[in-house]
Amino acid sequence: MLETAVLNRILSALSVISLLVAACSQGTPGSQPIGPGAGKIVFTGDQKADWAQIVALEDQAKALLKAEGCSSATQCRTAPVGSRACGGPRYYLVYCAQTTDSAALFQKLDAVAAAERQYNSHYKLVSTCEFRMPPTVALSGASCQAQQSQ
Repeated sequence: MLETAVLNRILSALSVISLLVAACSQGTPGSQPIGPGAGKIVFTGDQKADWAQIVALEDQAKALLKAEGCSSATQCRTAPVGSRACGGPRYYLVYCAQTTDSAALFQKLDAVAAAERQYNSHYKLVSTCEFRMPPTVALSGASCQAQQSQ
C-alpha cells in the first residue's frame, strides 16, 4: 500500500513537471491574442470582468469532473488548474479517471491556463514562485478525494 502511494506521488510529480515543460515551450505568455470561441476569452479592459471569464471557464472544467465511480485509489487522478503569474498551477482538482472524460477535462483546463497566462501578462501580475505539488489522492467510498497533509 505504501509502495502504491509513493508510486502515485512520483507519477503525479512527473506529470506536473511534463505539464510545466510543455507550458514553458509554448512561447511567451500573452504572445498570441485570445479571440472568441473554443473556450477562449476576450479581454474587456475591466480586470474584474476579465477574471470572471476565467472563473467561468474554470467552472466549465469542474462540471466535466467526476470524483465518484472508482473502485480503487489507483484510478484517482489530479489535474492542475490555472497558471500563476510565476508559473505552475494555482491548485489541483481530484477526479476519477474511470468516470471522467479526461481528454475533455484537460482540454478545458488547458484553455483556463492559457487564458490565465494571458490575463497575468495583460495586467502585469506577479505571484510567489513556490512549486505546488499535486495532493496525494485516496478513495473514500467510491469517491476520489485529496488526502489532508499531516
